[in-house]
Amino acid sequence: MSDIEEILTLGSSSSEPLDEPEYTISEDGSSITIDAVDEAMDIVQDFIRDRLMIYGCDKKTILQIRLAVEEIFVNIISYAYRPDIGKAEIKCDVNEKPMEITIQFMDSGKPFDPLAKEEADTSGAMFLEKPGGFGIHLVKNTMDDVEYEYKDGKNILKIKKNLDLEIK
Repeated sequence: MSDIEEILTLGSSSSEPLDEPEYTISEDGSSITIDAVDEAMDIVQDFIRDRLMIYGCDKKTILQIRLAVEEIFVNIISYAYRPDIGKAEIKCDVNEKPMEITIQFMDSGKPFDPLAKEEADTSGAMFLEKPGGFGIHLVKNTMDDVEYEYKDGKNILKIKKNLDLEIK
């Protein structure tokens, strides 16, 4: 199995986790509400992958989106509620004209605007010596648009990726 195929199938193992997080998927299948815990990552990734595959997204686009989703969800897990556990809602919409995917992450954790952080230093030794900020740097450089707002007690982060495909 190639590295890309392995990443695309990440979370598709047949073994059941010991403590599966609680989650619900909306009636229309466009959003998932799930505990923001490490054990939820595979479920979130499978949800996003399945939504993207409906529209015939290519492997490179799926990989970029999944990496962005992982970075954002890890931040929610790590910072929004700790030491407590809270919920995250992830909504995945595809617009036909222009063909683009929008993924919206919402949590009721501590207010935090990741876009307000100083840009990550990705050069030389500074990149290795001063960790932090690279995940949002990756998201901003692989997605076509990234927006944040704090509204009604919720952190709302939206990422958009233009898709150059036709609906099947």
